[in-house]
Amino acid sequence: MTDTLLDCPAPAKLNLFLHVTGRRADGYHLLQTAFQLIDRSDSLDFSQRDDGQIVRTNEVAGVPAESDLVVRAARLLREASGQAALGASITVRKRLPMGGGLGGGSSDAATTLLALNHLWQTGMTRAQLMALGLQLGADVPFFLFGQNAFAEGVGEALRPLKTANCWFVVIEPGVLVPTPIIFSSPLLTRDTNVVRITDFPDAQKQVASGFGKNDLEMVAKRHFPQIAEAIEWLGNFGKSRMTGSGACVFCAFEHEHQADEVLQQMPSRWIGWKAKAMQEHPLAHLV
Repeated sequence: MTDTLLDCPAPAKLNLFLHVTGRRADGYHLLQTAFQLIDRSDSLDFSQRDDGQIVRTNEVAGVPAESDLVVRAARLLREASGQAALGASITVRKRLPMGGGLGGGSSDAATTLLALNHLWQTGMTRAQLMALGLQLGADVPFFLFGQNAFAEGVGEALRPLKTANCWFVVIEPGVLVPTPIIFSSPLLTRDTNVVRITDFPDAQKQVASGFGKNDLEMVAKRHFPQIAEAIEWLGNFGKSRMTGSGACVFCAFEHEHQADEVLQQMPSRWIGWKAKAMQEHPLAHLV
C-alpha cells in the first residue's frame, strides 16, 4: 500500500449561471447554479506521517497554514476518523488565482479529503466526505461530488448535469473580490425566479445560448470596473460572464482554435488562458 499521492489535481470550476433566488433566516443566500469542471488545476502532494502532525510543507502567498482550507480539511477528516495518530505532509502548488470565483481553495480542500481518505484508509463514503466538506465551505461538496452538477440550496443540493464538451477562455482581470462585499451589497437582487434542471438547455445549445445569468455580476462590476471591462471585451466573441462572485470572466467556444484566436487578441494588461470542459473530477475514482 502506498503512503504518498503526488500531483493530485484540484480542478477549477465555472458557474455557467448563478441565480440568487432568496435568503434564509440565518442570512445564507439561496442559490441555483450549474457547476462546470475545467481542466486547469492546482496540484497537491500528500505523504503520510506517523506522528499525528498535519504539516503544509511550503508557503502559499497570502494564506497562513493555520487558516488554509487544506490544513483544516485534513484535521477535520482526522477528527472524524477518530484516529488521532494520523498525520500528513502536504505540498500545495497554486495555479488558480485567489478571489477569482474559480473555487480554488474549495477544490484544494476537496482534493485533500479525497486523497487523505484514500491514504489513511478511513473508509468515508462520498456522502460522508461531502458532509464534512460543507463545514469548510458551500462549494466544497461539489468538488467531492465527482461530476458536473446542477446545484440548489446554499450550493450543497447537487444533481448530475451533462454539459457541453467545449473550450473556455478565462480572463483574470487582476482584482481580488472579497465574497462578503458582493453578498452584503444592497444592490444585490435576491428574487430571481427559480428554474428547473429541465429548463437548462441540452449540452450543445448551452455553448451558444448562455443560459441564465450571474446575479452577482452587476454588483461586482459596480465595485470593480476591471471586471466590467473584461466582460465587455470578451463579449465581442460570444456570451461572456463572470464566474462565482468574481473576478474571473469566461466565454465558451466549440473548438480549441477559436479560444486560441481570442487569446491572441487579448490585451496584455490581463492574464488569460484556455481550459477544456471536463465531465468528471479526475480523482472521483478514489472513493
